[in-house]
Amino acid sequence: MGCCSSAEKKPDWNPLEERRCTDIPWFLLFLLFNIGMLCICGFAIATGGASRLVSGYDSYGNICGQKNAKIEGIDLSGRDQTSRKYVFFLDPCNIDIVQRRIKSVALCVSRCPDSEIKTYEEIKTFALNNGSELCTYDFTPGKYPTDPSRVTKCPKLPVPPSKSLPLFHRCLPADVSCYAKFAEALITFVSDNSVIQRVIAGVMTSKEIILGLCLLSLVLSLILMVVIRYISVVLVWILTIVVVIGSLGGTGVLWWLYVDHKKAVNETLPAPELEVAKDNVQALLIYAIAATVFTVILLLLMLVMRKRVALTIALFHVAGKVFSHLPLLVLQPFWTFLTFMLFWVYWITVLLMLGTAGSAVKNSETGLVEFQMSGPLQYMVWYHAVGLIWISEFILACQQMTIAGAVVSYYFTRNKSEVSMTPILSSVLRLMRYHLGTVAKGAFIITLVEIPRLVLTFIHNQLRGRENAFARCMLKACVCCLWCLEKCLSYLNQNAYAATAINSTSFCTSARDAFVILAENALRVAAINSVGDFVLFLGKVLIVSCTAFAGVLALNYQREYTVWVLPLIIVCLFAFLVAHCFLSVFEIVVDVLFLCFAIDTKYNDGSPGREYYMDKALMEFVENSRRAMEGGGPSEGDSREMKPMTGRGTLA
Repeated sequence: MGCCSSAEKKPDWNPLEERRCTDIPWFLLFLLFNIGMLCICGFAIATGGASRLVSGYDSYGNICGQKNAKIEGIDLSGRDQTSRKYVFFLDPCNIDIVQRRIKSVALCVSRCPDSEIKTYEEIKTFALNNGSELCTYDFTPGKYPTDPSRVTKCPKLPVPPSKSLPLFHRCLPADVSCYAKFAEALITFVSDNSVIQRVIAGVMTSKEIILGLCLLSLVLSLILMVVIRYISVVLVWILTIVVVIGSLGGTGVLWWLYVDHKKAVNETLPAPELEVAKDNVQALLIYAIAATVFTVILLLLMLVMRKRVALTIALFHVAGKVFSHLPLLVLQPFWTFLTFMLFWVYWITVLLMLGTAGSAVKNSETGLVEFQMSGPLQYMVWYHAVGLIWISEFILACQQMTIAGAVVSYYFTRNKSEVSMTPILSSVLRLMRYHLGTVAKGAFIITLVEIPRLVLTFIHNQLRGRENAFARCMLKACVCCLWCLEKCLSYLNQNAYAATAINSTSFCTSARDAFVILAENALRVAAINSVGDFVLFLGKVLIVSCTAFAGVLALNYQREYTVWVLPLIIVCLFAFLVAHCFLSVFEIVVDVLFLCFAIDTKYNDGSPGREYYMDKALMEFVENSRRAMEGGGPSEGDSREMKPMTGRGTLA
């Protein structure tokens, strides 16, 4: 299992020659770890965490919707709550940010109040008409209007209208402004509670627009992938021109909207509309300044990198052909995203069950029941947290290995028409049969770096404002170094997966061989990672800019009602996430193609018996680079980076 103790000795690359299982001990370790995750889930269910999570429980330890056993020391425990299926909070808007819970007495009721209740007399009427008592169990409805203790035993007036969640039976207020305190704690730079309420109201008012813009970003990403497939040769220049025009045009529109809205503010408006208009003017000014700075930086970068696009164009052209032969590669983000969602829903559900699976303890101050996690249960939470990182990285690594396997099969098939009809399915089957251990090992290495980085980030956030400048600087430096190490390891892991797909070697052997190839082509790797990533970044910018521009135009029709800040931020973040998911597939294809190309040119020279595997487009690229070198001077794209490798070995 040691990383440097591999006994494999393979001096040459043997693409697709043989296939065998790799890193079996790591597969067994990962399997045992997942069995432990399932045991934690079973423990949470067996100790009642699942029923308390789904059905909910009151402040006396009674699970709503069922009969309950008596808890020693708690007078109102052990009640039959079969007819009371919903959890009602006396003060639902009193949220404890630190403890991440509603700081209020909870009761089991048979019905949630669907309209506002303003007086204690109305609470009594609601109880008599619906059989749903909103005050504590030891307080009869007849005492509601007159008894002085009603202030602590009955809900805070006015009682907001509430709705029950479809699966989790909690009565939650229908008015989202109730959670302004929670939002204010998350957005620490805002101290005005009215601003928070307007922002939240703006999101709710424009929710249809937000949903439509998110779908637009998805459509734009799909269109861009189709464009990459069919016109990859001119894609670089198209993206460059469109992004420049889009950035200049978007910046101009933002300044025009700022001036237009500023004129509207100077006119006489009612007080509520005036506040919203001022918020929009301030937001538009920030957007316009940020867009101007971004456009200037973008133009400078494109001026510097304009001569370094030849290598990227050649690889993008071949990558476009790969997508023509393997069109289902476009769907890989969907499957990965769906897998992530299913796992994260499972992980969060188990975590919530663990939070309610502790032993019932009476709070000495309030006299109410709390479920506290004991020592072993806390260790389960940490184990569960490590599982989140390792399994998430494993899912991402499986996508990389699947794409690498399909691209490798395409590249090292001399007759491209003989490529398997289902190369992606074949790659998945090879992964599941031979290389799950390799993927698990690579994911674990990333996990070892992510855990200390996340811990240091958490410590830095907890100590913010209390540590000295030197400690703050050291923490940030450590976090930055770990982040850089994680990115380097992720890139090496991706190439190691490609090497495993080629040679069927273990993770460490593949990582070593891939590192040697990359080190021999350091300048070429730098060119691809700078120019190629920059071009893909332009694609992401294009999608985000188009989505944001459409959002500005759409929200402009609701200027009297909507605060633009949060809706646009939500839309832009979602658009970037979608664009990143789709274009990351193209990035992986380009990286795998480059590794295959480097191996091909190292061990073959095109002579009989040592024919190239590469596509005709790459052969033309090699010949053009060779002629440029023989001509005695560098070409426009710096032919030193494009010089083909030659070697004495063979791939056979």
